[in-house]
Amino acid sequence: MANETKTHWKKLQHPDYIGAYELMDGTPNKELTVTITKVAREQITGADGKKEECTVCYLHGQKPMILNSTNQKVMQKLFDSPYIEDWAGKKMTLYVARVKASGDTVDALRVRPTAPKLPELTPTHEKWQGAMTALKAGNTTIDAIRKNYILSSENEKLLTA
Repeated sequence: MANETKTHWKKLQHPDYIGAYELMDGTPNKELTVTITKVAREQITGADGKKEECTVCYLHGQKPMILNSTNQKVMQKLFDSPYIEDWAGKKMTLYVARVKASGDTVDALRVRPTAPKLPELTPTHEKWQGAMTALKAGNTTIDAIRKNYILSSENEKLLTA
């Protein structure tokens, strides 16, 4: 059963925030590219009922992520801004790293220090027709498409023809 999906035991506890275990389904070196919707300072309640002020990063289509200082420093460099308001709409890739914490080695959710690789938009891509329609209707621009896709000059000509 090479394609068997596995369930990490921490997923069964139904946490409100994304953690390293979300990427641990038995697939080696699994990564997740996400888009930030907003980042804010909030009071959260931990599994032990303790309340704490944390920086929370909201992700499109995912659970929110509590940001530690390590990930915030990576995000500042990645997005070329120390201001959390500038991070909304940005993409980043999450991965699992083994780190030392409290004298133990644990799995931690980390932000890759490089921009995620964008998919290429080609005539065979499932979003091609939608992009073409949105361009013709004036609902998007080539620049907006380039924020989410790699677009060759040949394919740009096809889209705008």
